[in-house]
Amino acid sequence: MHADFKPSFARRRPKPRAVTLVVLISLAGVLRAQTPTPETKDPLGRTTPQEAVFQFLESCHARDYSKAAHYLDLRRMPPADRAKQGPELAAQLEDLLDDTPFDITMLSRDPEGDTADALSAAREHLDTFRVDGQTVELQLERVELRPGFQVWLVASDSLTLIPIAHKLVEETAFEKKLPQSLVTFEILDTPAWRWIALILMALVLSVLTRLLAVGLLAAVRPVWDAPALRGPLRVLLAVAGFRAALELAPPATLSRVFIERALAMMLALGLAWAGAVMVDLFAERWRSRLDPRLHGVSYSVLPLGRQILRLSLFLFAILTVVSAWGYNTSTILAGLGVGGLAVALAAQKTIENLFGGISVIGDRPVLVGDVCRFGNETGTVMHIGLRSTLIRTADRTVISIPNSQFASMALENISRRDKIWFHPTLNLRRDTTSGQLLDVLSSVRELLKAHPKAETGNLPVRFVGVGPYSLDVEVAAYIKTVDYDEFLALQQELLLRMLQAVEKAGTALAVPVQESFNFERAQ
Repeated sequence: MHADFKPSFARRRPKPRAVTLVVLISLAGVLRAQTPTPETKDPLGRTTPQEAVFQFLESCHARDYSKAAHYLDLRRMPPADRAKQGPELAAQLEDLLDDTPFDITMLSRDPEGDTADALSAAREHLDTFRVDGQTVELQLERVELRPGFQVWLVASDSLTLIPIAHKLVEETAFEKKLPQSLVTFEILDTPAWRWIALILMALVLSVLTRLLAVGLLAAVRPVWDAPALRGPLRVLLAVAGFRAALELAPPATLSRVFIERALAMMLALGLAWAGAVMVDLFAERWRSRLDPRLHGVSYSVLPLGRQILRLSLFLFAILTVVSAWGYNTSTILAGLGVGGLAVALAAQKTIENLFGGISVIGDRPVLVGDVCRFGNETGTVMHIGLRSTLIRTADRTVISIPNSQFASMALENISRRDKIWFHPTLNLRRDTTSGQLLDVLSSVRELLKAHPKAETGNLPVRFVGVGPYSLDVEVAAYIKTVDYDEFLALQQELLLRMLQAVEKAGTALAVPVQESFNFERAQ
């Protein structure tokens, strides 16, 4: 210690309040260190029954039997025997679980265990074996190693039963006939002969399922011809056949878990594939029955809806299998939701046009081939897509209108009228007498009523007013045709005969005052 340290320390002695504060903080730290904090996460993964057995087998397959012994409840065993008997019991239990039809997926993934079984809350069924006519049941137990720290271990009373059940692990009569190298040599803790058998059965299934699929589709062809189902049918048959093959040559537990998970995924995807094929078949049948003018449905909405439905089937199948594996699919769905929101914000105009197109196609104010009036333009609808609508105008140009705008316009469908309004106005000269006016009204009325294509009301011809240079006669009738060319021909005929009626009455159509004045000056 330096000589000047003590005086310096004496000069900087803390005040009484500061000393009290330091002491309280120190005591709080000591008390906090002495207070046990409950551990919720076990580094060895013994939180749930299924996870505990899975991690136990992982340790055994890594040949770390000392670690695997931590999954056994050895507390009742003398400390001197734990280091030796623990790994031995772990190795025997590994043989039991790998060489017998043990299904790890039947174990609970809940930290509380399976509360619906007949066992106590702290107990979980592991496996049952039949040895020499006796039933041997192994169980898991939830034990509290420290206050607030509970894990699942192989129950202590089940440890004595492991050597008894281990008698079941012996070579079968079939294995005794095989070369010993195929039985003793293991790949992923599974004898090599079993992998060879599974590979051979997979090759046989690849040929057999093709023949079965063709035969089944040929059998139902008189009722329903669906050759597109051959692919998904082969997948489903192959999954069923290989699942049966696993019973004949079962691999080790963990390998079997991963193979069964792969088969479950293939089964779900096969069903989704079959569903997608059915969607295509029904969509094609629906499209064939649509009105030929519903091109917007046939070429836009129907393919889009079909793709969305197909994608939904595959997504639902994948999420269902992943959820069955024990993974939390809510995180995946949340990620898809966030990604969908980002895409929606980035493609706001595109989505607006998409829904506008769906609105136009769904409401069907116009169809392909219809003549319509929109805004100040008139034209024929050429195509209704998901983004825009194409219209050919009278000038033979093509206008592309975004569906978000087209759906909000006031659309007048000219092609849907059942008859055409005939509404001319006859401007008779101001010097027309009342008798001449009555003759014109009567003649035009009789003309319209006698015409087979004209539809008149109670007063189709009426004198409506006196203009600055004319007497105005209004004509109102419907021409019973939807063909505009025919309407033009009939309109021409009716107008000529009306002019004849005016001439026959001894009058004429009025000439504007300014034009009449100019004409007189020219004379």
